[in-house]
Amino acid sequence: MGADSYLQFISILVIFVAVLGVTYYVTKWIANYQKGTEAGKNISIIETCRISTTKYIQIVRIGTRYVAIAVSKDQITNLGDLSEEQLTLDGETSENISFKDILEKIKGEKNNG
Repeated sequence: MGADSYLQFISILVIFVAVLGVTYYVTKWIANYQKGTEAGKNISIIETCRISTTKYIQIVRIGTRYVAIAVSKDQITNLGDLSEEQLTLDGETSENISFKDILEKIKGEKNNG
């Protein structure tokens, strides 16, 4: 009776790990597929900032032009044009903080407090 239960547990565990693995790879494949379908388009969202639960400010690139828009549930409002010099685009961040640095800072605060 004990060996049978042990084999059932191992088989369920193997099936669970297999389902997790398949889910991981399918999710990764779908993300790459969606990224590929958006490549080469003239319109892209550069950045989004949430103002409230249903309101956002977005910076959108349309061709070579950058536009700031306010997006709500029922309406989109043009806030104005932006020049590329006014933006901090990917790769131009002023400070790169690694997860390890953040974790060490939290550990230091926890030990001090």
